[in-house]
Amino acid sequence: MTKEGKLKLFSTYTIYGMTAEKFSNGRSNIEVVKVMLDSGIKIIQYREKYKSLKEKYKECLEIRKLTEDYEALLIVNDHADLCQMVGADGVHLGQEDLPADEVRKLLGDKFIIGVTTHTKDQVLKAKEDGADYVGLGPVFASFTKDNPHPPIGLEMVKWAAENSPLPFVAIGGIKEHNLKEVLASGARCICAVTEIVGADDIRKKIESLFKILKSFERS
Repeated sequence: MTKEGKLKLFSTYTIYGMTAEKFSNGRSNIEVVKVMLDSGIKIIQYREKYKSLKEKYKECLEIRKLTEDYEALLIVNDHADLCQMVGADGVHLGQEDLPADEVRKLLGDKFIIGVTTHTKDQVLKAKEDGADYVGLGPVFASFTKDNPHPPIGLEMVKWAAENSPLPFVAIGGIKEHNLKEVLASGARCICAVTEIVGADDIRKKIESLFKILKSFERS
């Protein structure tokens, strides 16, 4: 798949999957990713804050193989070097990580670069720095991070839907019960981290989320 083809996924009504072993109720990242892929998710971000780089490398290699088997994308959180080493499709950078423009020099144009954003200025800066998409959030209160940013709210989602120069992934506190609000505000690609990885039945939860997404796609 070309890079242009890969990026089209970020503008469709779809789920951006993310690992979070800490919230996965004893299930490994590998187990969870297998179910995500088998349930139709086509974008996986490997995000793991509590393991050594060697452990992350080993997991990423295994997840890269899985995503290739399912013709899905693998985005590595934080680590441009790890992204290159495992042959991932791209890297996702936070506001406190290396600058996107410098990472672009390192990776070249072949790789996808995503940037976490909370404000209008950060969204516009991400475009200026050569990013391909942004993560926009947290939309609602979220506790997957140790020091969470205050919620940006649905108004910011509406602004991004009308003004963002880049595709965006709405993230942060998104659950099945509030997903319609997020989509009604203009989001298409969404990430519901703990709602998925912490579900008793991950497959059933993903099916329910996709059902809501498809209802907006048809409308």
